[in-house]
Amino acid sequence: MLKDTIRFHLFPAQFTEKESQLAEYGEFIASGFRYPSGVCALRLKNNLGELVLLPFQGQQIWDANMLGRRLTMKSMFNQPYPTRDFLSTYGAFLLHCGATAMGVPGPQDQHPLHGDLPNAPYSEAWLELGQDENGAFIGLGGYYTHTLAFNYHYRAEPLVKIYAGSSVFHVSMTITNLKQSKMPLMYLAHVNFRPVDNGRLVSTVEATPEHMRVRADFPDFMEVDPAFRQFVQELKTNPQKHTQLKTEMKYDPELVFFMDYYADSQGWAHSLQIHPDGSADVVRHRTTQLNHTLRWICRTPDQDAIGFEPATAEGTGYSSEKDKGNLRWLAPEERFHCDLQIGVLTSEEAALQEQRLHTLAYEISRHD
Repeated sequence: MLKDTIRFHLFPAQFTEKESQLAEYGEFIASGFRYPSGVCALRLKNNLGELVLLPFQGQQIWDANMLGRRLTMKSMFNQPYPTRDFLSTYGAFLLHCGATAMGVPGPQDQHPLHGDLPNAPYSEAWLELGQDENGAFIGLGGYYTHTLAFNYHYRAEPLVKIYAGSSVFHVSMTITNLKQSKMPLMYLAHVNFRPVDNGRLVSTVEATPEHMRVRADFPDFMEVDPAFRQFVQELKTNPQKHTQLKTEMKYDPELVFFMDYYADSQGWAHSLQIHPDGSADVVRHRTTQLNHTLRWICRTPDQDAIGFEPATAEGTGYSSEKDKGNLRWLAPEERFHCDLQIGVLTSEEAALQEQRLHTLAYEISRHD
């Protein structure tokens, strides 16, 4: 039985240049501040780490620290900027992408890169404190309503929860079609960890060209070294080769895979980056909700990131995904909902998780 939650509504006027505490609940502390750029930020802490979120700009998780380690990708931005343009403030740990289109727009597309949600202006944001079936938590929720006459009318409602004594936090997104006609749905959770040299990538994906499909072409605006193009060609037949993050290997400008995950008996698919010390970064998602996953790696002197990105489509833009049959459609008042678990595992937790995934992979192979 779920217990009641307490909700505190947030307003931009509460956020000033000097960080101030907004709430305290058990081991949790919530505080607010403004970056020098003027963007409002909410810091949520438990006894194992903290998240910095942007309550009024995309409800992004701009930064994440757990178990004494910063998880967020390296980028060219030391703070978020007040813009809707995706590449003009790109450096968050998690961005919501979509909701009627996402990915790189093709020649016939008119939607912005990764859609309207990444930097959407949220009119409502609130702090939640309480308990649910997973224990005591503190979280950020809110909603953004997207209305474009003669086109779309939908509401996006994300929620992020940090739990007591846990280095794994929960993220959800609910999208409701408010228009009295059907709407296309495309959603992607853009989760950007910082890669670690000599790390290993372990996931519930068969490491075959059929289930790990590398994107061999590159957007026109990217300059690509011939040696990297050759490496990408090799991954077409041997995708397993990318799962060892060798120190000398540079991923410039980027590497993108489209992957077919399978789930465990509880319905969760798993993505792990296992560090040399045995700890691991983790993303879990439900394949019944997000049936596609992208993997994005960029390792340059300016940007260092590995993206585990569960999604409803492969992210090649609206027209391309429509041609593939990957668009979903929401009827009037219909809702889409997805859940993710994201964070850090200790070395003991990671070893146990990896063993379970090896057992699951063996069982899957026996049934093929």
